[in-house]
Amino acid sequence: MLEGAQATIPLIVGAIPFGILFGTLAEPSGLSLWATLAMSWIVFAGSAQFIALGLLAGGAGVGVIVATTFVVNLRHLLYSAALVEQVRHLPQYWRVPMAFFLTDETFAAVSNRLLQTDKDSMQKAVAHWYYLGSALAMWGNWQLCTWLGIGLGEAFPDMTNWGLDFAMSVTFIGMVAPYLRSQKQGRTHWHTPMLICVVSAGLMALATWSLPHKLGLIAAAVTGICLGYSAHLWQQSRQEADA
Repeated sequence: MLEGAQATIPLIVGAIPFGILFGTLAEPSGLSLWATLAMSWIVFAGSAQFIALGLLAGGAGVGVIVATTFVVNLRHLLYSAALVEQVRHLPQYWRVPMAFFLTDETFAAVSNRLLQTDKDSMQKAVAHWYYLGSALAMWGNWQLCTWLGIGLGEAFPDMTNWGLDFAMSVTFIGMVAPYLRSQKQGRTHWHTPMLICVVSAGLMALATWSLPHKLGLIAAAVTGICLGYSAHLWQQSRQEADA
C-alpha cells in the first residue's frame, strides 16, 4: 500500500496546482464552500469538475453538463477494462471502492507497476493493495488542494491568471507519452491505436474549440475513443490472423 502511494508522488506533484486552481475557481463559478468540498469529496474527477465549473459559469443546463462530463469520463471504461484481470478475483466490497477511486494517475501508476512485474498469482494477490495506496494518496491530495485553493482564492483573487492549469497539462502528457511506444525484442515500436487516439482527439479538439458549452470536448473525446478502439480491434484481428 505504501509502495503504491510512493509511486504516485510524481503525479501528485503535477496535480497539486490543478487541485488548488479548482478550489480557486469554484466560488466565482457559483459554487458555495460546501458544494465545492462535496464535489471534490464525491465526484473526485478533476477534468469533470473543471468542465462542470466552466459550464455552470456559462449558464449551461444540467443535461449538457451531465452529457459532457459523462463523455469525457468514458476513458475510465477503457481503464477498468484493462484492469479486469487483476481484480476479477476480488469480492464486490473491494471492486466498488476501486471503481470510485479510479483516476488517470492511479491507472498510470498501477499499469506501470504491472508492466514491470510478472502478472503471476503473487502479483495478483497484492495488486489491489498497491492500487489502494495510490488511490488514497491521490484522493487525500485532491481534498487538501481543494481546501487550499478555496483559502488562497480569497487571499489572492487574481490566482486564476497565474497559469497554474498548465501543470496538469504537462502531467497528462507525461502519463500518455510512455504508452505511445513499446519495447519488443529490444526494438522500439509505436503503439498504433494509442497514437491514433491521441492524434485524432487532438485534431478534433483544435477543429471544434470554438463550439459553445465545451461541446468540442465531447467531439474530441468521442473521436479519440472510437478511432483508437477501432484501431485496437483491427490490430488484434490482424495478430490473431497471423498467429
